[in-house]
Amino acid sequence: MTRLGTESHRNQTPPLESGDRLTRYEFERRYNAATHIKKAELIEGVVYVASALRHEQHGKPHSRVVTWLGVYQALTPGVDSSTEPTVRLDLDNEPQPDAVLFIQPAAGGQIRLSEDGYIEGAPELIVEIAASSVAIDTGSKKQAYRRNGVREYVIWQSYENELEWFQLMEGDYVRLMPDRDGIIRSQVFPGLWLAVNDLLASNMVGVLEVLQAGVRSPEHQTFVQQLTANTNFSG
Repeated sequence: MTRLGTESHRNQTPPLESGDRLTRYEFERRYNAATHIKKAELIEGVVYVASALRHEQHGKPHSRVVTWLGVYQALTPGVDSSTEPTVRLDLDNEPQPDAVLFIQPAAGGQIRLSEDGYIEGAPELIVEIAASSVAIDTGSKKQAYRRNGVREYVIWQSYENELEWFQLMEGDYVRLMPDRDGIIRSQVFPGLWLAVNDLLASNMVGVLEVLQAGVRSPEHQTFVQQLTANTNFSG
């Protein structure tokens, strides 16, 4: 009895807890076993288990971002989006971003999809809703995204109701500022235009009107032609 009990104890998977320092492989093993945990991330080798999410500070802004990106994705063949996917970024980082937008691998994008269905590598654009996680999103996570080549990073700090959009330039993040009309235009995804004040005010009619103007622009049409010209793209 003692020997069997000891063997059982050895085979038991340890719990996954915030602050654990783990390899990515051990993180995945514990995360897969912790079926009660809805969201956990490995950032620079440290585990962060998400707390319960409030509607106003997270759920609501998250839904607005997903709508904005989803419409763009629907009108841009060769581009895909995902909500809270696990991203195998590198050996010390496996985040679960609030939203990602990426060029499909067959259309020339920089990510790949693993055999077990996970995103590997850096999506071209990541959005994080930063409420209780603001220190991580603006600190260690931002540095991990920069180092791994996430080309654009958007942080919506919901308590301050402030949005920052960064573009990777010469190895560092440079903030993109709205133009005189209050619009930020993606430098990676032509036609992905954002009416910042409308988004912060949850005026999705205004957000989508500006986005529709973006996807009607000549630069978006050229972008779509470039993506679909890739003979490996199958839709």
